[in-house]
Amino acid sequence: MLSTRLSEAETAVLHDTYRHLHRTPELSMQEHRTAEFIERRLDELGIEHFRCGGTGVVGILRNGDGPIVAFRADTDGLPIAEDTGAEYASTATGTLPDGTVVPVMHGCGHDTHVAAALGAVAAIVGQPEAWSGTIIWLFQPGEETAAGAAAMVADGLWDRVPRPEVVLGQHVIPFVPAGSAGIAVGDAMAMADSLRVTVFGRQSHGSQPQDSIDPIVIGAHMVTRLQTIVSRELPPQSPAVVTCGTFHAGLKENIIPDRAEFTLNIRTLSEETRGRVLAAVTRIVKAEADAAGAPRPSIEELYRFPLLHNDPGHSARVGAALRAELGEDGVMTIPPAMGSEDFGWLAQAIGVPNVYWVFGAYSPEADPDAKPRAMNHSPFFLPEIEPTLGTGVRAAIAAIGAYVAV
Repeated sequence: MLSTRLSEAETAVLHDTYRHLHRTPELSMQEHRTAEFIERRLDELGIEHFRCGGTGVVGILRNGDGPIVAFRADTDGLPIAEDTGAEYASTATGTLPDGTVVPVMHGCGHDTHVAAALGAVAAIVGQPEAWSGTIIWLFQPGEETAAGAAAMVADGLWDRVPRPEVVLGQHVIPFVPAGSAGIAVGDAMAMADSLRVTVFGRQSHGSQPQDSIDPIVIGAHMVTRLQTIVSRELPPQSPAVVTCGTFHAGLKENIIPDRAEFTLNIRTLSEETRGRVLAAVTRIVKAEADAAGAPRPSIEELYRFPLLHNDPGHSARVGAALRAELGEDGVMTIPPAMGSEDFGWLAQAIGVPNVYWVFGAYSPEADPDAKPRAMNHSPFFLPEIEPTLGTGVRAAIAAIGAYVAV
């Protein structure tokens, strides 16, 4: 039986690892220093490894014959200015594809994922008598832009490692209490489509609107009408989200510009609903432009995430292992989330099942009037170091052990 408990020295390394990663986040597909840090740690532990997908790192831990299991931890940060006040808060910056320099923060907890995975590696390496098989450690870049999993697959990931029977992964989350975990059976996370819409008009002086075709007004009508897709075109039993996240137009208050640009993020749980929503977006955007006598707008796909589906049989197996480790009350069954993950592409690429679960970031509040803790992607998001990290390590080892423990 694999022990999930870390020694005092291992716990100190785990905490130091987390603080270091939290201080030094990097943007998606730019995780160069992070990859080098992971490689150094794997070298210290005697784990063979290689680069994959640019800034991805793959470790292979072999221990005789037995099952082959893959475990994934994502590594990228977000363009957020951290405002947690932590002693180990990030002051890092990064450069977006358009050249804009932005602050960078581990606002989604991927530093937690990497630290927990490295902690699990260290613990398992020291117990060769307790397990048998092969564990493939996937330190994946670019989750936030849906680029990393696809890049690793395209770089021949599954041609360079033994084929696993299951791919496992986890995520820190605020809505589960620290020390606990949650797992969905079946559909776990939504598909996502991100689009850029460019509205074209005719530029004019602000005092002469009759000579213009105002793309700001047209775009505003588009955004407003797009909000009716979910409320008026879909059955209430078909979950979907349509969010306009950015809107940019113009350079000066007395100039009607020649174009406006906004971006959309769409979440759905079925291909049928996805198709209906995307068709409605196209119809509404074109119709509003036609109604204003504007040129045809453009709709560009930025990226998309797959549906994340937890295999029911393997979910039951992992769920049982998590309950044995964290207690019956420490693991809850959760509904599908409208958030998205590119994790599913790793398993889909080779037609094997995957299981993905979450573990808690914050201890329950004793004060019922206390402010809710910050969610992922907030400048205030800062998981409690413990029991969060310890739970991440224990959950990873328990889930892996469900396959390889002897």
